[in-house]
Amino acid sequence: MSESMRSYRIKILKNGPYLVTGSVPLREQIIVPHGQTEYHFEEGRALPQAETYSLCRCGKSRNAPFCDGTHVKIGFIGDEKASRAPFMERATRLKGLTLDILDDGRCAFARFCHSDRGRLGHLIKVSDDPDNRAAALKAITECPAGRLVAVDKDGTVIEPELESCVSILKDQEKSVCGPIYVQGGIPIESADGEVYEVRNRITLCRCGQSDIMPFCDARHVASKFTEITE
Repeated sequence: MSESMRSYRIKILKNGPYLVTGSVPLREQIIVPHGQTEYHFEEGRALPQAETYSLCRCGKSRNAPFCDGTHVKIGFIGDEKASRAPFMERATRLKGLTLDILDDGRCAFARFCHSDRGRLGHLIKVSDDPDNRAAALKAITECPAGRLVAVDKDGTVIEPELESCVSILKDQEKSVCGPIYVQGGIPIESADGEVYEVRNRITLCRCGQSDIMPFCDARHVASKFTEITE
């Protein structure tokens, strides 16, 4: 890890935005259908880079994805309600023939867990076909929310190597704006000063409506959340 990456951090301000420090790379990525049921990312607009920037958490900024102070005007309440127990304590295990899947249920509905070869449970349980295993691994490790984690039969956790960065997600198929995808193990500090378990992949709510704040629970899809533009 480089010295610059060691300084990467996200601080959740009480009833306010996400304060991102350390010159964390910021980009926009669009979820796009690929094949019959699979999805992939396409690069979106170029976003300004800075040593420090504040990302909207209330969903009402007119300068999205950046904060413009609207949270103060609307009296936004951003209480953090998510469990702080480690992933391994929260997750359930789905056992397969050559691979197990851990699932903590925190779905951002990004749909990367879908596969043209079939459902994940089918892929890992009905056959030891290496192509099924590869398809399952691809679907699991591309989940931006980190809901799903693959575990080999020897107990090895299988995680992709990801660049540490922050991505603002948009969903082309659903015509909505998605969560903030934090990847590569960037620490996230709560408003009360406690650091959440550092994860390789995780999604933060930016519609202001999640029931498991600060994390995404896919509420942006049901509420048809889009950025406000003037």
